[in-house]
Amino acid sequence: MPRTDLNDIVAFLAVARERSFTRAAAQLGVSQSALSQTIRGLEARLGLRLLTRTTRSVSPTEAGERLLQAAGPRLEEIDVELTALSALRDKPSGTIRITAHDHAVRAVLWPALERLLPDNPNIKVEVVIDYGLTNIVAERFDAGIRTGEMVANDMVAVRIGPDLRSAVVGAPAYLAKWGRPETPQDLTSHACINLRLPTLGGLYAWEFEKGGRALRIRVEGQLTFNATAPMLDAALAGFGLAYLPEDSVQAHLANGQLVRVLADWCPPYPGYHLYYPSRRQPTPAFALLVDALRHRG
Repeated sequence: MPRTDLNDIVAFLAVARERSFTRAAAQLGVSQSALSQTIRGLEARLGLRLLTRTTRSVSPTEAGERLLQAAGPRLEEIDVELTALSALRDKPSGTIRITAHDHAVRAVLWPALERLLPDNPNIKVEVVIDYGLTNIVAERFDAGIRTGEMVANDMVAVRIGPDLRSAVVGAPAYLAKWGRPETPQDLTSHACINLRLPTLGGLYAWEFEKGGRALRIRVEGQLTFNATAPMLDAALAGFGLAYLPEDSVQAHLANGQLVRVLADWCPPYPGYHLYYPSRRQPTPAFALLVDALRHRG
């Protein structure tokens, strides 16, 4: 027997349920004559009469009732699943890959994810800690997080945090023993905790500015790390001075575990931005993350 068109089954079900060609035709958006022709064609292919027609009513035959009970629920299930799939198209889901360094993750990304993810269980986020200026297109990241001055011009940049400041800090015991630096140049005679950045090909030079005068000081010390968290631990332990984001040391300054020096040499600088290719078509999940991160201060 030739394969029956699913539309023919749908047409039969409409007539069988409505018990009327007129009402079924209106429901399906077809003419009554076209619907009658569809049912006759279906009956001819099956070799069975499915509907009993009189001048006043239409009712399923035994074969028609069997088809109604068998096909009706299954088509309803299919319709429900298709509706669910349509909803899924606009439902935030999928994996978002982001590259950022550890402070950006703690300061802006994690607070946003902590708010966003519980209500969106179908969104997954992969975060790669990296201090390099990663090519997010080549490395197949959806976005990166960097400070404003480090974002390439061909990227869409969305501000996700306030301006930042750096702070030079040391433990009270260290400063009691070695004294406080009064100028950035004094740091050359202090033990300092270095940060190695792959983009600079070496150790990060501490940056200072005051009265329009900018300085970059290369410091020395026993310890070098490639992330800020262990630098903070080393400073707390009294191994020297560290140059860290201000917000990451505020609690330790407040409780006296650390002391700040050279504060007047550390002006604000552009805060974190989320960046991604301008040609990117945002998915619902990515658009939701951008909105959660967007700085509204």
